[in-house]
Amino acid sequence: MGNLCGKQSKDNFEGQGRTVGSAPAPATKASVPSNVGASKPKVGGPARTLGEGNSGNDPKAAAAAAAEARANKSTAGDLQKKLDAQKRQTQTQTLQQAANENRLAREADQANETRNYN
Repeated sequence: MGNLCGKQSKDNFEGQGRTVGSAPAPATKASVPSNVGASKPKVGGPARTLGEGNSGNDPKAAAAAAAEARANKSTAGDLQKKLDAQKRQTQTQTLQQAANENRLAREADQANETRNYN
């Protein structure tokens, strides 16, 4: 069964053929746009001595500067403030907070059981 909604395939043997061993037809040349030769590329800038590094284009320095800018960027959002507060917590403060949350959950479960008379 064929594809009912598909397109018909193009026959590979359509068009003008050639004999075995004959060279293929020469390719036609593409036209060159007129604006290619009109403008010359700009080359210039301050002269540099041999071996002088271009510190402005150093990828490592640029990545380090970007990471430092992200780290020092302060946002005033509520979520950012909560995240900063969590980062400042010590391990004991984090454990105390988790224990407090567990205690509150147990108390809520007990209150729910007494309300349902279980």
